[in-house]
Amino acid sequence: MLKPGDSAPPFKLASTSGSEVSLAGLRGKRVVLYFYPRDMTPGCTMEAKAFNDRYDAFRQAGYEVIGVSVDSDEKHDEFRSECGLRFPLFADDVA
Repeated sequence: MLKPGDSAPPFKLASTSGSEVSLAGLRGKRVVLYFYPRDMTPGCTMEAKAFNDRYDAFRQAGYEVIGVSVDSDEKHDEFRSECGLRFPLFADDVA
């Protein structure tokens, strides 16, 4: 289990939009990488909307915001659309 401040383990994830994110590709960038259990659950929706509400402040401070859960890319697309999320969500289907 990672603790705040721990380095993330290497990863590479793709989305339905064709974009890909990897730890190596993020090297040198400031990143808010958050993991959550499921799309469209009350707690996860609140959390995603909180990141979205502060998205401009994160970007102005030079941060990328990336969310990751075990849900499918299609479910992520629906969640992003329903919540108006401006940051990418990626599926961790290795779990």
